[in-house]
Amino acid sequence: MSLRIYGSLYIHNPIKLAFDLKSPYFLGIKNELILTELSYFMKDTVRVRFAPSPTGFLHIGGLRTALYNYLFARNHSGKFILRIEDTDQSRYVENAEQDIIESLEWSGIKIDEGPSNPGDFGPYRQSERKEIYRKYAEELIEKEIAYYAFDTTEELDFMRERLQKSGNPSPKYDAVTRQSMKNSLTLPQDEVEKLLGSGAEYVVRLKVPRRETIRFEDLIRGHVSFESKGLDDQVLLKSDGMPTYHLANVVDDHLMNITHVIRGEEWLSSTPKHILLYQAFGWEIPQMAHLPLIMSPSGGKLSKRNAESEGIPINTKDYNEQNYEPEALINFLAYLGWSPGDDSEIHSMDELCRLFTLDRVSKGGAVFNHKKLLWYNEHYLRDQPDRQLAARVKSISDKDVIKNSDDEYLSMVIGLVKERVSKVDEIIDMASFFFEDPDSYDEDSLKKWKDDSALLVSEYRSKIEKLPDDAFEAGTLKKLLEEVIHEKGVGFGKLMMPLRIAVTGQGFGPDLFTSMALIGKTSVLRRVDFALEKLN
Repeated sequence: MSLRIYGSLYIHNPIKLAFDLKSPYFLGIKNELILTELSYFMKDTVRVRFAPSPTGFLHIGGLRTALYNYLFARNHSGKFILRIEDTDQSRYVENAEQDIIESLEWSGIKIDEGPSNPGDFGPYRQSERKEIYRKYAEELIEKEIAYYAFDTTEELDFMRERLQKSGNPSPKYDAVTRQSMKNSLTLPQDEVEKLLGSGAEYVVRLKVPRRETIRFEDLIRGHVSFESKGLDDQVLLKSDGMPTYHLANVVDDHLMNITHVIRGEEWLSSTPKHILLYQAFGWEIPQMAHLPLIMSPSGGKLSKRNAESEGIPINTKDYNEQNYEPEALINFLAYLGWSPGDDSEIHSMDELCRLFTLDRVSKGGAVFNHKKLLWYNEHYLRDQPDRQLAARVKSISDKDVIKNSDDEYLSMVIGLVKERVSKVDEIIDMASFFFEDPDSYDEDSLKKWKDDSALLVSEYRSKIEKLPDDAFEAGTLKKLLEEVIHEKGVGFGKLMMPLRIAVTGQGFGPDLFTSMALIGKTSVLRRVDFALEKLN
């Protein structure tokens, strides 16, 4: 009888483990065996990481990568780790890390381990792990899989120019060129030690084999292979002692027990370098999955430049500041390269976690459809209770008449207008006429104010003026309008549009008769009188 039968149960129920260890069965098992068996299951616990660089605010593409990692982890009862890859200090942007954390929290992505809530695998900032990387770089040098390179910038430039002149269009530091460069493979050992002792600047490079095929199975793309002759001897440690992405990435993924690396397609070409490092260390390689690009509607990868030209917010914080619903953005991004295999489109975060699988992620790029995002936003906006939206509208409005309005009245207004807006902030403009008499009118709508409009509106005014206050309701108001157009022998729109302009100042909006009933008789008559005087 093996402990593995119960392994997954113990991983998620440590109290049961503690109790069962006292049982007669477990008392007969050596502690070493128990730990070995448990470690077997710990490796099977899914651990994924989202590892952004704090070189700017969280890009919408980065948020999708984080989301897919999160959904995969939750689908497998695993852990989602945030790791900050801040080794490039020259590009560091202040507050970028905080923006990343806040953006994930706003989106509903919960971090299991990270800088703000560390677990057992920290530190979670690469800048705080500098000595760890140096130790592993030196291990590779001892194994003769990496080497010191003392070449100056001028010497590297000269090498590239020389090779370009000889017909090499893309020269690189590789198995061939390294033989003529200044490194620990070509210099005598005493000279290498002398350079190191004198504090000469150097980098540590990976010794990439000249002729080798590097193969791996991508969970999205299937079988992938690269030839090592197309790779350069990648720098692992820079001259400032900081690691490059490649070394830090592999070391951290191994030490943090990352089981699945789910990242953007742009990192696919780096994977063979990482596999060579895993093999050099003798470590198990995590499963790889490279996500499709997010494409611009105008073509090409969605960049900051073409996103701005398309009117697409590019950073996650922009969606927050522009009052998008986070649930809508998450639902939209989930479908930007993935589908559950049916016609469904609306899913909560919990449902997405249950449904998400990598085998349903597409290989091809997904076009960012902003209109589709707004469609999602409208759904999640309208699904919220009117009172909840009323509180949000008050919090973002800069109009005192709205901020100080009666909650019940504002809720009724929102119930009328929310079906006609795409975002919560649009409610403020759409609903402004419920709180303030219009003093100007939409110019395009005024084209519908004809020579006979004043007469028709006046006829209608005389009828509603006679209504008792308690009879000033939508059904009666509509019936009286029908009487006027019947008496005058005109179409519905001949009176409806001028009346809407007079009461709301707009040529569109929620049901006019319900709106008039909510505004009240006194205010409606005052607005009609003002319009007749101003427009006639």
